[in-house]
Amino acid sequence: MDENLPTSCQLCPRACRANRAAGQRGICGADDSLRAARSALHHWEEPPISGTQGSGTVFFSNCPLHCVYCQNEQISSGRAGEEVSGGRLAEMFLELQDQGAHNINLVTPTQYAPQITTAIHAARKMGLVLPVVYNTSGYETLEAIRQLSGVVDIYLTDFKYASCELAARYSSAPDYPDIAIQALKAMVEQVGGYRVDTTQIMQSGVIVRHLMLPGQLEDSIAVLQQVFNAVGNAVCYSLMNQFTPMPRCSSYPEIAGTVAEEEYSELIDFALDLGITNSFMQEGGTALESFIPPFDLTGVRILNH
Repeated sequence: MDENLPTSCQLCPRACRANRAAGQRGICGADDSLRAARSALHHWEEPPISGTQGSGTVFFSNCPLHCVYCQNEQISSGRAGEEVSGGRLAEMFLELQDQGAHNINLVTPTQYAPQITTAIHAARKMGLVLPVVYNTSGYETLEAIRQLSGVVDIYLTDFKYASCELAARYSSAPDYPDIAIQALKAMVEQVGGYRVDTTQIMQSGVIVRHLMLPGQLEDSIAVLQQVFNAVGNAVCYSLMNQFTPMPRCSSYPEIAGTVAEEEYSELIDFALDLGITNSFMQEGGTALESFIPPFDLTGVRILNH
């Protein structure tokens, strides 16, 4: 039994109360093991995260949210990935640092937060000095964020929906908008404003990502309005048009296509009119599966020398 794991799991807002410590599987799909699918330099994040050398990214298996359009469905479903020990995870962080990574980027970490926290502390004792990026869906409890104080330097967080109805339809989480706005405020309060160094590599703060859904311009505008009302220009905004229809989208015909250029342009105009100062935008032609890395256990397994 792992003493760091909950016996009645409430690590995410689902609060399914699975006895993770005893091996019971939660709604997220995780049990008492820690699973990762890839650990490598990643060049497809926002410029202050990827920089010139890449973000030291660890992709974790399973996910609390299970969005129907998930581009990383191989790992969010738990189909890809391999069990690793906490000690091995700490080694992976140091290996990424040795490869020249600008940061340690934890993708979908919520369900493994206790083990990850222990591994980060261990890695820091062994020489890890890079900023730690918590790459999350935004569906986080205030307690989970509080537990990350002193562990995480940067939050790279989604804000998916302003509409409870859309959140229910595509993520089975009608409480997402309320949860996400409270979580975002707590993130900003914890790590402070958006800050980069002299080379424009991010050192602390929050980037809020919003992925436009096809035909949902009205909700995207509401997301920006809601986030700006809450945190203003304390964060950097990343507005994404890279929506790629995945197989499950065939059951949701309204999002079975890509984002119209006209709608994305309208969202950008709205952001500028709102007064957003720090932002990243995407050019056309981003709806490609090339954004999805191979979840082939790169960097996870120990190589034989």
